[in-house]
Amino acid sequence: MALALEMGWRHLLFENWPVDPALMDSHLPETLSPDTHDGSAWLSVVPFTNVAVRPKGFPRWAGVRLPELNVRTYVERDGEPSVYFFSLDAQGISSVVGARLFHHLPYYYARISLDWADGRVQFSSRRKHPGARPARYEATYWPTGEPFSAPDDPLGEFLVERYRFYTEAPDGTLRYTDVDHDPWTLYPAAAEIERDTLCSADGFDRPDTEPVCYYSPGLDVVAAPSRRAPPEAET
Repeated sequence: MALALEMGWRHLLFENWPVDPALMDSHLPETLSPDTHDGSAWLSVVPFTNVAVRPKGFPRWAGVRLPELNVRTYVERDGEPSVYFFSLDAQGISSVVGARLFHHLPYYYARISLDWADGRVQFSSRRKHPGARPARYEATYWPTGEPFSAPDDPLGEFLVERYRFYTEAPDGTLRYTDVDHDPWTLYPAAAEIERDTLCSADGFDRPDTEPVCYYSPGLDVVAAPSRRAPPEAET
């Protein structure tokens, strides 16, 4: 049985591209619709590290560190703005197995390193999951401007102020998880991407336009247990 989890998300890069909503819709379960900003759906790659991941109520020292990399988009269902994950690569084998079994998330085991030095994050990931399509990601990223509260910025709010995510379980059922955290603090960011085959592994061409990038030092999160999504409300 899945438990609520507490954790911290740290040193995040939000690397974001506008894409055609029709293209995004073709990659989503039937019961989810692309959420749009300025007429575009958005595809994001997000490297970061989890810290102190533990069952809710356990002390922080009992938690584990879990570097992670995800590919996601933005959806809405019954009027609720949410996130949909295409893939999540993570370092810990036991954590990947647990997330797949109990939270129905498309996690893949990867070898990941994240280092913070001289105000920059150096991130490297190589997927090692048996039977999965190979995926590599290597980047250096850093904040470039003054911090701001995401709810004060229309695009920033659209991309990060979301408190539910959806996944599709292996049996085809739609599941969701609610998350609770404070509003995000973001910085404008720059990123040097040395290698990225994540998008192609998830069935997308990596956009050839420059991404919109944000950095966040992070925040603490409580994630509820995964639940089966009810039928859509009738309109």
